[in-house]
Amino acid sequence: MTQYIFVAVGIAVLVFGGDILVRGAVSLAERLAIPPLVIGLTIVSFGTSAPELFISADAALVGLGGLAVGNVVGSNIANILLVLGLPALFMKTPCAGRAVDRNIMIMIGLTLVFMAMLYFDPLRWHDGIILLILLGLFLREQYVTATSGGTSVLVEAEPESDKLANAPDPVWKSTAFLIAGIALLPLGAHLTVLGAQEIASNFGISDAVIGLTVVAIGTSLPELAASLMAVVRGNSSVAVGNVVGSNIFNIAAIMGLTTLITDVSPGPEIIGFDMWVMLAVAIILALVARFLKAISFWTGLGMVCLYVSYVAYSFM
Repeated sequence: MTQYIFVAVGIAVLVFGGDILVRGAVSLAERLAIPPLVIGLTIVSFGTSAPELFISADAALVGLGGLAVGNVVGSNIANILLVLGLPALFMKTPCAGRAVDRNIMIMIGLTLVFMAMLYFDPLRWHDGIILLILLGLFLREQYVTATSGGTSVLVEAEPESDKLANAPDPVWKSTAFLIAGIALLPLGAHLTVLGAQEIASNFGISDAVIGLTVVAIGTSLPELAASLMAVVRGNSSVAVGNVVGSNIFNIAAIMGLTTLITDVSPGPEIIGFDMWVMLAVAIILALVARFLKAISFWTGLGMVCLYVSYVAYSFM
């Protein structure tokens, strides 16, 4: 029972820590007169991926490479099938547009690069350098697109100025939020990894399966909450940008930084099956965006059913 408490508390601490980290960092950045666009492309985008980063880094350091990679792969699968599928059950989610198509193709391209790296087990520091260079190129492309009057997926995906109205104003409070977030994230990650490791041991399943399912769903909760709130506010088109941006950051930033810290071995089940599922659902999203232009109720229901089937198959 203790292991389940560790996972639940760990994920809750991760979500809370990531939230106050972003709020504190954004508030300080605004006081330094950093443009909102730059804040969205850097601080907020990176901050919302912080839970996955600390989970993967902690797991890799204790020798749970399957959990480290599974967290990223599973989060990317959950983001598309669950985070986009569930809101569509309440309101049709538009996903048409040149910017959406372009960034989905970037996501697929990065997924293919990541898959190629996984074949050369383990992932090493030079893989991390390549992923971080690709992330830098992507961020530059987003910045140029947005400043030239186009649409940046990360700007769409992240909270706008009205959503940041609750960010703390006093410098001391902003600093306190920032420090608290930095302190809580590694604590939450360590609790989650300890609990996940114990659950995997008790049930005789691999740490990769726990990372692909339980931990991935937990760390995708912020994206799910953001997408559901976007639907409630009548701005459901934001959900697609949120997911695409998150998936790109998961691969490029999280795995890039994790492999700089230590070598990561993904495990045979991820190479043999799960990474192909990650690619398949990315292609599904591209086809839906290209031909259907929106995620309808029935498409969303199909996506949720696919995710439930995937989780069930993973545990089997």
